[in-house]
Amino acid sequence: MRLFPKEENFFEYFEELANKIEEGGQFFLEMTRNRDYSESKVVRLKELEHEADGITHKTYERMHKTFLTPIDREDIYALVNKMDSIMDVIEATAVRIYMYKVKKPDDEIIKQAEILFQAIKKIKSVVHGLRDMKNSQMILDGCVEINTLENAGDVVLRTIITNLFIKEQDAIELIKWKEIFERIEEAIDVCEDVSNIVEGIVLKHA
Repeated sequence: MRLFPKEENFFEYFEELANKIEEGGQFFLEMTRNRDYSESKVVRLKELEHEADGITHKTYERMHKTFLTPIDREDIYALVNKMDSIMDVIEATAVRIYMYKVKKPDDEIIKQAEILFQAIKKIKSVVHGLRDMKNSQMILDGCVEINTLENAGDVVLRTIITNLFIKEQDAIELIKWKEIFERIEEAIDVCEDVSNIVEGIVLKHA
């Protein structure tokens, strides 16, 4: 039994966007692990963000041209809008690291980037599962896991900020890094927002 009509291609757009976000999240994680926030890397991440925007706007256009949509229009809009926001925040974070010319980052930012990428991979999994009713429990379980990752991100952020205020003597550097760390946590928070939307869609149609 299918959760939604097979002929509709909205799910192809959702999946395409989820794949693009995963690509962007992995690229950001690699940048972070390599401590490489060079202009060329930031430019490539910006290209990925633009590609995600393109998929998002393509979905909006399809929604406005379709009389009967497989899920409520407000759910389609909310889902792709929040998914796209993940890439927006990731790109904005990398741009700030590049612009601020911060000192060499330590392993704490890597921990955040890894949690973010785990959440993004779970987003991809639950979004790809939306096509079929038999995936409903897997989707709901995935949403719980994303919530758990968001909680872990909160804990890591609190530890990072506490250590930052203890160790960083340069007030300007402290301000720079505090914003960067908080922006990565914002991206993780948006992943949880996406999971909440997906959970609502499944519960509404199950």
